Amino acid sequence: MGYRVVVAGATGNVGREVLNILAEREFPIDDLAVLASSRSTGDMVDFGETGKQYKIQNIEHFDPTGWDIAIFAIGSDGSKAHAPRFAAAGCTVIDNASLYRMDPDVPLIVPEVNPEAIDGYLKRNIIANPNCSTAQLVVALKPLHDVAKIKRVVVATYQSVSGAGKAGMDELFEQSRNIFVGDPAEPKKFTKQIAFNVIPHIDSFLDDGSTKEEWKMVVETKKILDPKVKVTATCVRVPVFVGHSEAVNIEFEDEISAAQAKSILREAPGVMLIDKHEDGGYVTPIECVGEYATFVSRVREDPTVENGLSLWCVSDNLRKGAALNAVQIAELLGRRHLKKAA
Repeated sequence: MGYRVVVAGATGNVGREVLNILAEREFPIDDLAVLASSRSTGDMVDFGETGKQYKIQNIEHFDPTGWDIAIFAIGSDGSKAHAPRFAAAGCTVIDNASLYRMDPDVPLIVPEVNPEAIDGYLKRNIIANPNCSTAQLVVALKPLHDVAKIKRVVVATYQSVSGAGKAGMDELFEQSRNIFVGDPAEPKKFTKQIAFNVIPHIDSFLDDGSTKEEWKMVVETKKILDPKVKVTATCVRVPVFVGHSEAVNIEFEDEISAAQAKSILREAPGVMLIDKHEDGGYVTPIECVGEYATFVSRVREDPTVENGLSLWCVSDNLRKGAALNAVQIAELLGRRHLKKAA
């Protein structure tokens, strides 16, 4: 016996990926509804590579009564409008937007890191999915934190344009093409030219000079991993279509060597360690596309601080950073609470 599942935002990058992953992982579904805004109503979407197609329904008119789980990929405005309605009808919402992440009554979950936190979901009947950059970071940090206790993290991100949606991907493609043929490459989605460039600015600026994306990484890491960990982030948009990368420097309370860290990471859930001290002995964003894992490379000791390590971490931001994590939350919810499927 399976679940009645809703995917809202089924026409976007993340929504389409949710459908792919539900099919790939053979999530137990008895009934599936795919929702979007009125402009997409009636369009058909594929359910992964199963050969099945579903007609998009208008989320405004959809009655969630009797449905078990809704995975939302509709942005904060959409979540604000519809998540409470779905939750009140008894349909548990797993939300990809940032709206509820820091709500103390809403669990913020990465299943490999803090699965027990999901037990508080009934306070709002909403579960939050973290920011894409945060998700891969905490997957890499958690097994190390369990052994040597992390004091401080300094992270610089190299975030792909898919994090800004289809418009971001289209802009990189169009600007690259225009540059090759000598046409202007004017920015529309981004604040500066993204093709053959990097932009140290994601989301809006805050009063202290940091950006909202950087703030998200700080507060979400604390909520998911440990409120005592100090985090500072610099988030950069790079001309890569899919796959976020992070250069991470970690200071621990207890002694830990690079060899120990590699041994721990090699066995850690959700982590794939690929770290050879040779040309190409590391993972780059293009190689992680379509994969489930958070890839870790370049693990080395930092001699400038006591008990310090540096590492490189890469993940498909549309998967572990969004859709995969949401489906894993649904699986966790089923195992720990709904227990409906055989």
